[in-house]
Amino acid sequence: MSGATTAPEIAVDVLVEAGAWPKPAPLKRLVRRAALASLAAARPPLSGAPELSAVFTDDAHIGILNRQFRGKDSPTNVLSFPGTPAESDRFGPMLGDIVLALETIEKEAERQNLTFDAHLTHLIVHGFLHLLGYDHIEEAGAAVMEGLETAVLATLRIADPYADA
Repeated sequence: MSGATTAPEIAVDVLVEAGAWPKPAPLKRLVRRAALASLAAARPPLSGAPELSAVFTDDAHIGILNRQFRGKDSPTNVLSFPGTPAESDRFGPMLGDIVLALETIEKEAERQNLTFDAHLTHLIVHGFLHLLGYDHIEEAGAAVMEGLETAVLATLRIADPYADA
């Protein structure tokens, strides 16, 4: 395939802060895979080699962050903290932080009849796209973001999470 470009490499830092998560090495591979697929699909303008931090925690810790930064007094599945100002026309090199909560993700995966890894991967993609400026506040933005999530997950052989929504 001539003229094809390779996706950029991405530096991924993983911290298991709380909860009975798998060991950091497989989590790092999962984050890198989801992030690279997201970069390939979204093709954001990057300045420098992109970096990403992923924090794996529990409901108690993410609940504190959700209250502090979003004013919501409850745990959530994923939070994103962009490293690039929203008004910037280029991203990076530090794209930001994604924080994920074990118990919420486990409950959602079970309720939705998904494997834990498939649901976790979806939430990493979702959080990563937030770092790139995508959001789902307005209906039009949600349609774009969900379409991109679905496309990214398809490249990772994960079913459309919005198919029955």
